[in-house]
Amino acid sequence: MTPLPDLILEPLVRAALIEDLGTYGDVTTRAVIPAGIRYTARLNARAAGRVSGMQIAALAFRLVDPALAVTTKVPDGAACAAGEVLMEIAGDAASILTGERVALNFAGRLSGIASQTADFVAETRGTRARITCTRKTTPGLRLVEKQAVLHGGGFNHRFSLSDAILIKDNHIAAAGGIAPALTAAKASASHMMRVEIEVDRLDQLAEVLEVGGADAVLLDNMETATLTEAVRMVAGRLITEASGNMALGRIAEVAATGVDYISVGALTHSARTLDLGLDF
Repeated sequence: MTPLPDLILEPLVRAALIEDLGTYGDVTTRAVIPAGIRYTARLNARAAGRVSGMQIAALAFRLVDPALAVTTKVPDGAACAAGEVLMEIAGDAASILTGERVALNFAGRLSGIASQTADFVAETRGTRARITCTRKTTPGLRLVEKQAVLHGGGFNHRFSLSDAILIKDNHIAAAGGIAPALTAAKASASHMMRVEIEVDRLDQLAEVLEVGGADAVLLDNMETATLTEAVRMVAGRLITEASGNMALGRIAEVAATGVDYISVGALTHSARTLDLGLDF
């Protein structure tokens, strides 16, 4: 997977470093570490998982000190074993210590998302279903969290409210029903804008198919048998997306219904940080 340009990621990393450095910078390192001390540190995985955030960790160290030599041993998107060295950072010891926490915060969080995504993707093997994320991301970190989903083998849903027309239950209620909502969407959407509509009952799905105008249908909180019937009804005319409380233990049976996508908010809102450490 081609990495994003550092230029796009730099504002996020710079803001995190400024937050961590505070008003006076790293007073501990400045007080304790003599000038000119050089060292080689290793960023290690303390648990097995899927790696993400190496590009960002490297950027954090380089923003602190461009003279640091950063060597990535395990790239973003690759699996790692417990005890494996993911990155080496050589140069001024004070600079390495100053960038340590921001680099680990990003790498641990994003590797946790990638690792959890990989677990969900593994449950879909042998089916057509793709695991996709949602907009349930940490404010300000959506870009890198969605990138971590890609590193885990998943797919990205819309990035923002401006990417696609997604008509949910509250939109339908406020618009006066499925038909008025779809009619209005068709009238305003450009030829480049896709339309998805949420349903939670088969009679709603039948109405969507009758009215037309949707490119995809979000099948929300449906039982597995209902999902199977919904896929049969759609018969390939729309992209189907299953959503709603998709726990890891249920993914295999949902994927077996024939849906095209399974959206999982937990990929980003409930991922456990992968245990990483920086050792001198």
